[in-house]
Parts: sequence; structure tokens; C-alpha cells
Amino acid sequence: MLDSGAQRGIPPTDDHPKGEVCMGWNEERVELLKKLWADGLSASQIAAQLGGVTRNAVIGKVHRLGLSGRAKTPSSAAPRVRKQRAASMRPRMRFNGNAALAPQYDTEPDIDPLANIVPMGPRVNITELTEATCRWPIGDPGVEGFCYCGSQTKAELPYCHYHARVAYQPLADRRRQRAAQAARG
Repeated sequence: MLDSGAQRGIPPTDDHPKGEVCMGWNEERVELLKKLWADGLSASQIAAQLGGVTRNAVIGKVHRLGLSGRAKTPSSAAPRVRKQRAASMRPRMRFNGNAALAPQYDTEPDIDPLANIVPMGPRVNITELTEATCRWPIGDPGVEGFCYCGSQTKAELPYCHYHARVAYQPLADRRRQRAAQAARG
């Protein structure tokens, strides 16, 4: 049973990029393959011992011969001990089912309870805006009655104190708010 191109005088092809001569599979090489496979050698080791075949050729021949099953060694049969992961800094927010079991977040109390009161500024239109007035838009620009906050700005910001707090939230605060909204909704 000779199927080797090299034995018929066919030169090596792209399948053998190292310029190896394709030895093919004859009866004694197949028997040696079976023996080495039964001994537990890897496909790479078998290919190196046989010579003239690649690791993939060995794997293909093993599968065609139906030799793919091997007995597991006692060390690989034992379940692997998994390392305990370090506790994550943020809680997991994956829930499948009852939202009643969702974690409740304690919100930090505000130091100044009056700081959350929305100021009622003079409400100005675009022609009345100056460098010292808050440019926070109120309403829909396409609807009549649209205006800007118009309160006094602070420290060369485009917004008053209240609207600056809304516009320039630290990233951690935004993430915390999104997590709380996701837990509620």
C-alpha cells in the first residue's frame, strides 16, 4: 500500500515547505505510528521519529485509523483545582430573574442639602446671553418659550453653580448613577 509521491518520483509540493521528501505511509510506518501512539507520544514527537511527515499528517492518519482515543493518565483524570479569584471592586450587575434580589445601594447623603435645589434664574433668550450668564438650555429649541438659565456664572464657566455640577460630573459618579438606575429598572 504505497501512496507516497516521493516513491513515484514526484517532487515535494507546497504541503512540505521545508523541502522534506514526502515518505508517505507504508505498512511498517503505520505499525510504528500505532506503537508510538499507544506509547503516548505526541503527534509532533511521532512525526520527528518517523521523518518525512508533518505533525498534521500524523494527526490525520491517526484519525483515519481510528486511533484517536487514548487512556487518560491519572494526573489528567483528576479535576483541576481552580484558583479563587480576587474579590472585584465593583459588584456584578447580572441578574436573570427576580429583580427583588437585586442589591440595594446606599446613596451618600449630600453635605449641603440646599445645593440640589434647582435655581430659578431670570430665564433669558439667546440675544440676552453674556459672558456672566448661565448658558444652560431650558426646553426644546424648536418650541416657542425656549430659553437659557441666565443665572450668574462662576469662575469663567459657561454655567451657573448648579448646572456646572450637572454638566461636569466626575466619571465615577456617572458610573455609580448608571449602576443604580440599572438596578432599579
